[in-house]
Amino acid sequence: MLQLLLPLSTLWGRILPAPSPTQPHGIRLEGDLTLGGLFPVHARGPAGVPCGPIKKEKGIHRLEAMLYALDRVNGDPAVLPNLTLGARILDTCSRDTYALEQALGFVRSLLPPAEGEGRCRLVGVIGASASSVSIMVANVLRLFNIPQISYASTAPELSDPARYGFFSRVVPPDSQQAQAMVAVARALRWSYVATVASEGSYGESGVEAFVQSSREAGGICIAQSIKIPREPRPGEFDKVIGRLMETSTARVLEAATRANLSGHFSWVGSDSWGAKLGPVQGLEPAADGAITILPKRASVPGFDEYFTSRSLENNRRNLWFHEFWEEDFNCRLPHSEPQSEPHSGPIRKCTVPCLPHNQEGKVQFVIDAVLAMARALHSLAAELCPGGGLCPGMDPPDGRRLLQHIRGVNFSGDFNENGDAPGRYDIFQFQGANGSGSYRTVGQWVQGLHLQVDAMMWGSSRSVPPSVCSLPCGPGEKKTPVKGVPCCWHCELCSGYRFLADPQSCQACPPHLRPTSNHTACRPTPVLRLHWGDPCAAVPLALATLGLMATAFVLLTFIKHHETPIVKASGRELSYVLLVGIAMVYAITFLMVAEPGAAVCAMRRLFLGLGMSLSYAALLTKTNRIYRIFEQGEQRGWGRAMGSYLWQPPHHNHPH
Repeated sequence: MLQLLLPLSTLWGRILPAPSPTQPHGIRLEGDLTLGGLFPVHARGPAGVPCGPIKKEKGIHRLEAMLYALDRVNGDPAVLPNLTLGARILDTCSRDTYALEQALGFVRSLLPPAEGEGRCRLVGVIGASASSVSIMVANVLRLFNIPQISYASTAPELSDPARYGFFSRVVPPDSQQAQAMVAVARALRWSYVATVASEGSYGESGVEAFVQSSREAGGICIAQSIKIPREPRPGEFDKVIGRLMETSTARVLEAATRANLSGHFSWVGSDSWGAKLGPVQGLEPAADGAITILPKRASVPGFDEYFTSRSLENNRRNLWFHEFWEEDFNCRLPHSEPQSEPHSGPIRKCTVPCLPHNQEGKVQFVIDAVLAMARALHSLAAELCPGGGLCPGMDPPDGRRLLQHIRGVNFSGDFNENGDAPGRYDIFQFQGANGSGSYRTVGQWVQGLHLQVDAMMWGSSRSVPPSVCSLPCGPGEKKTPVKGVPCCWHCELCSGYRFLADPQSCQACPPHLRPTSNHTACRPTPVLRLHWGDPCAAVPLALATLGLMATAFVLLTFIKHHETPIVKASGRELSYVLLVGIAMVYAITFLMVAEPGAAVCAMRRLFLGLGMSLSYAALLTKTNRIYRIFEQGEQRGWGRAMGSYLWQPPHHNHPH
């Protein structure tokens, strides 16, 4: 391996370009041992320009945090006695390719210095911020065994020790942040969400981790995943909002405001949003109710005093501080270059600062990264140089041995075997859309979610807005899932004699049962009958009583005058049968009103058919009998008439 590294170092010395005079200069602080620093001091520039406007929070605040931490280490006699830490801080301009070009300057420090140049003993690198930048830089630093500690990169792939063995970070990976975001969505009963991520390792890996965590937890469906290009074209963010609307970052909020959709979306932001005011400045109505996640941090009291005491006179070591000064106080320094973007207000002469200072969310992690590196160097120096000072074993130290000491130190947490910090997050909500909104802590995630839902607000309401694909089905409605989307379904009513057996199927009730009114179960078929006191039964019973009385009167009359000619002529036997049938038909009325039972139901069936049969049979028989009588009478009369005509004797006419 040594035989390969030597010619490789020579090759790097030949191909590394000299710093271009047009590139921003880095900060160089002399010391016995040098720490590299990578910070996004400037934003990404337009096409053809590497750097854009200055970034106050992510850039200057974090850079000053490293300088503050170096001052603390160098001022503490208990840490690295007789040794001082220097720095070589470079601007990544929020672009991975440019950061790689800048990071090659770290590799140059490992080569023999040119004549007249002092040697820079680079022992480790603090940074970078963006995961894509850290990935690009880590691939180069790994070749030269240079340990790297990031204060903000959270891409899950950086946890792979086989590819990024010299990479460590004082923030947890996105895989744990994704678990926290899934827990928040489940706690708020949001089952249908869309993801919006920036192009690059941070955004894409974060979405992938969120999707994976949501699958493992269950109950959450991804409506669509939208990726925003690194260099979006005009109207790109409006298209994003349009795509989100098809499923009933600050510029996304801006587009939502333009589309008059404030309050339509509920945002859950990752740690890149955190508790910063920049992403929501001027967009408070669209961001109202947004939930953001940030690794747990503690405010560093000494840093606030340090930062607010910085001025152009006492902070000349920060080459970009004058840009921050102009941007933060909306002024113009004498002999300064024109700004890449115009100020929002009138330009005035710079005076003593009077604006309040809000500590950026990653300041503590920058300080933790520097202190972790310093403590690891202190531990290694105590092992290699018992007498103190800079001994040959530390000139420069072996990167592998330093990495072992880094993994063993404590900061506000500790590193695991992959160089990751434990997952501990604060949950914030941006509240107040009246122009004076602020972030409020509403929970935390430490191996589990603790969320204060009662403390959360959306506009003037405390009710959680729904985020579901389909509303719950009503009583007696079954779910018909949409193919491929388990969180979406259609509701169909269980009609007829069917009831809802389970949420996704209807079944018919047994013959002796019928469904309830809402078709959620079966119940015994209700027995509906007439009662003796019901008005509907009074009239039929009265008529039936009169009918029975009339029938009884006729029957008694027939019995009394049984031997009279008129009774005999009417057909006594058939009349009795007819009267019995009529009486049975009238009696059925009482059976219909009586309480149902085995005997009553049997008599109903018997009397209904038998009474009508007897009546009709008697009438038919009497009718047939009368017909035959008249038929016989006609035949006899015709025969007598014919006989009289045939045998009538002739009459003789006697003359007078």
